Amino acid sequence: MIDLPTGEDAPMDGSTVLRTAGECARFLHSISDRAWTTVPIPGLDWTVAQVVAHIGECLLWYSTDLVAGDEELSTMDMSVRPESAPADLVATLNSFATVLARVIDGAPPQVRGWHPHGLADASGFAAMACDEMLVHPADAAHGVGRAFVPSQELSHATLRRLFPWAPADTEPWTTLLWANGRADLPGHERQVGWRWHCAPLAEWDGVNPIKRSLT
Repeated sequence: MIDLPTGEDAPMDGSTVLRTAGECARFLHSISDRAWTTVPIPGLDWTVAQVVAHIGECLLWYSTDLVAGDEELSTMDMSVRPESAPADLVATLNSFATVLARVIDGAPPQVRGWHPHGLADASGFAAMACDEMLVHPADAAHGVGRAFVPSQELSHATLRRLFPWAPADTEPWTTLLWANGRADLPGHERQVGWRWHCAPLAEWDGVNPIKRSLT
């Protein structure tokens, strides 16, 4: 294990989730006049509507996973209907972001929740939610020929919490897209098969999970 602090440059908590949801929702509202259900996203098997519905689903999943503890809760199906009106999909996203923020802020420090990438603490779930709400709007933007550029502060905080192996001397938003396999970063290999580090940072072993999977 590497001796890393458990706190990040900017704490990932319920307020961070709500701030990110605000940036995400404002951008999605700005493109809500498009026919989301029929607009494909280049390079993905989703339409814009499907990716926005997915964001909402993730926020609700993370809420229940953190509360459920360290065993996977697989007793129910949770889905958001992508055929819903764009404004309703954004309202759903905002509602589930509020639920998650309250769950995160009410969770005791020692609580962990199950996730395929590891047993995440509250800050890990907050960071994963922020990653969903930052990267997927960029996917949606790609589908409608627009650009989504979130705040550097939120990009940096999310990057450092989930991808501690990412270079620290590059522009945060581009680097976050790179870490999520969405962009190239000069001097660094493309991230294929990327994973989050959602457990506490103190438990990171100093290795990019991609490298570990290749050994």
